[in-house]
Amino acid sequence: MTAVAIVDYGTGNLRSAAKAFERMADAVGLGAGTVTVTADPEVVARADRVVLPGDGAFAACRRGILDIPGLIEAIDEAVVGRGQPFFGICIGMQLMATVGHEHGTHPGFGWIPGTVERLAPSDTRLKIPHMGWNDLRFHRSHPVLAGVRDGDHAYFVHSYALQPAHADHLLASADYGGPVTAIVGRDNCIGSQFHPEKSQAFGLALIAGFLKWQP
Repeated sequence: MTAVAIVDYGTGNLRSAAKAFERMADAVGLGAGTVTVTADPEVVARADRVVLPGDGAFAACRRGILDIPGLIEAIDEAVVGRGQPFFGICIGMQLMATVGHEHGTHPGFGWIPGTVERLAPSDTRLKIPHMGWNDLRFHRSHPVLAGVRDGDHAYFVHSYALQPAHADHLLASADYGGPVTAIVGRDNCIGSQFHPEKSQAFGLALIAGFLKWQP
């Protein structure tokens, strides 16, 4: 059984994410060799933990998953059927929503009730996409976030963000001309709009927290 499956569905370079997860798997005692980048539905379905990265647009990422026969069913089997921990990154987090409104209206997984909407900062001088480092504000505790604190910062690159329907699912936010969802969580699922693999010490600590998490 694969301890950590990073799902490869053709949406960008997974090398930096894989390297970060391998480094922290070694640090927490799982071993770097337990991390596998895979497009194989059977490997994903049997994984102990599933990581879904994503770069680009909501619809394109959703289509990339659907284009691999059996992959969306494998993700559902591991995460919903077997209750294994799930980490969605960037568009991988947005796909946890009910629906995305980027280039049309497209269904998400429905794990975090809410919609994915285009950023609309109150300060019109702020550019879209939102790109760069932002401090985080944490709204509630979570085992994966043990040891974090307000003011920790993370690296964002996005034009859309998940707007959760329930405040209990919002774990952290950033400010970019208004609040922007940074981390969501529910049951055995967690997601970050920012890229933890590019967020230096804080991002690595978040990955380690996920790898140790026993929901």
